[in-house]
Amino acid sequence: MDRAAFELEAVSHLDAVYRHALHLTHRTFEAEEIVQEVYARAFRPTSVAAFQPTGGGMRSWLLAICHNVFYTLRRNASRDGVPASPGVERSSPEPMPDEGPPAWDRASMRWEHVDSTLKQAINNLAPEYREVLLLWGVEGLKYREIAAILSVPIGTVMSRLHRARQSISTELTRNGFRNANRPAETDKNTNATPSSGSPNPVAG
Repeated sequence: MDRAAFELEAVSHLDAVYRHALHLTHRTFEAEEIVQEVYARAFRPTSVAAFQPTGGGMRSWLLAICHNVFYTLRRNASRDGVPASPGVERSSPEPMPDEGPPAWDRASMRWEHVDSTLKQAINNLAPEYREVLLLWGVEGLKYREIAAILSVPIGTVMSRLHRARQSISTELTRNGFRNANRPAETDKNTNATPSSGSPNPVAG
């Protein structure tokens, strides 16, 4: 892909990158700084030359850079004495228990139409759970794509998503939220593994 085509396709995903940065930071000015850094890294000559449109493609590659930039900045802030966000996930190897239908599903996750109560419940999640949930629910990515973006096993993605949905369902039920009964959506790529040919995001 030549540079002009690369830049055109990368810019077409600007809204998704900004939306994800805003979900991570909850602050407009920080999200804008992250987006600037994402595209600065993506447009480096070495990044353009190395990019291969495989795996999740350009959007997943840019979202992976966004993830790396955010957590690099968070680590740097922690070293400088600024406390990191609470709620970092602990190891949870136990299998996921059986559960009933959730109070909501991916069909209700178009962010601009999400009920304010649901948005608040999502924002209350630990960052690691919230990021997986929004990549799955808002961006519509598959488990294997999320695993590649976050550089974690698919099992970790499934565990975080399960815990996020369980936590939100509990909170919404407690608050009297009811949604239409919809069957829980299953991911057809549960057993897939990240493609070995997937482009590596620009590391933090």
